[in-house]
Amino acid sequence: MDRNSFIKTYCRWVNDSQNGKEVLSLKEKSNKDCILWDSGCLAYMARPVQCSSFPFWKSVVSSTQAWQIAATGCPGMNTGELYSEKAIGEYIEKRASESIISRQGGSQ
Repeated sequence: MDRNSFIKTYCRWVNDSQNGKEVLSLKEKSNKDCILWDSGCLAYMARPVQCSSFPFWKSVVSSTQAWQIAATGCPGMNTGELYSEKAIGEYIEKRASESIISRQGGSQ
């Protein structure tokens, strides 16, 4: 599938109030699962950093409460391998350096 077809089929534009732009985001199903989730990630080998770094997002690791809220919707959290503080920091840095596709708000 070419890039434009993928975006049209699987993505949507979301308002980013921090910069007044819209950012490209994967669509979600009605239950808030990712559009590419079906008993596993359909794009696992090509998933973006946003996905591969979850749950080690700055907003999720910012507090115990934020972690617990995220964990209620993710069956993989609080199971499996434990990560060091250094490894978690590397995920956060990698995500922060990722290019975000954006456009001026309200554009079509």
